[in-house]
Amino acid sequence: MALYSVKLLILNTMIHVYLMPGMAANPSIFEYIKLPKERYTLHALSWKIPEPAETLEHYAQRMLEEIKEPDPVLLGVSFGGVLVQEMAKFIKYKKLIIVSSVKSMAELPKRMRFCRALGLYRLAPVSLARNIDTLANYAIGDRLKHKVELYQKYLSITDPVYLNWALEQMLCWEQTKSKKDLIHIHGTSDPVFPYRYIDNCIPIPGGTHAMIITKCKWFNKNLPKIIEN
Repeated sequence: MALYSVKLLILNTMIHVYLMPGMAANPSIFEYIKLPKERYTLHALSWKIPEPAETLEHYAQRMLEEIKEPDPVLLGVSFGGVLVQEMAKFIKYKKLIIVSSVKSMAELPKRMRFCRALGLYRLAPVSLARNIDTLANYAIGDRLKHKVELYQKYLSITDPVYLNWALEQMLCWEQTKSKKDLIHIHGTSDPVFPYRYIDNCIPIPGGTHAMIITKCKWFNKNLPKIIEN
């Protein structure tokens, strides 16, 4: 009976953390995130192919089908950060965390707002993302080859339906106000969502858009404190 009580206590105190990767990225971007297993269970989510004319709101509700435990921690990177914010509108959660992302359309850089205003996202060459294997055959130099290898490893979601949908949803996101309990972690050297446009965040000096990988030691040290605070 005592052993059963201990096991039940462990189950009741376990915190489930759901991790949503960025646009076109697969769950392997979280491979270096290691939290104490006696306290946390990590669930890396994968992108689904959107339905025809699917809204971001409806997509978020479909993604909630993957959430199996109550009061989860939702953590999203980049466009995945936008998605978990939409998911949080329909679920009770313990913590809502975004990384290398934005809290509202006001935090999008000027070039993205320009593309949105002119509808240029409809002309975006997303087909280039499908040709990364071809690019690998022509990569010259060790540095470029290494970058291509990383793209192949982490950015493997190349379905054109998904890519076109995701790009449009990112640029045309209508949110103007974020949740007050949202925790935003952002790198000061992020070239995709420049730090100067970001308000009210935990800054990571030198952090780039890929800092969930490159700054994994910081996340492994500080995420438990952020979640438990």
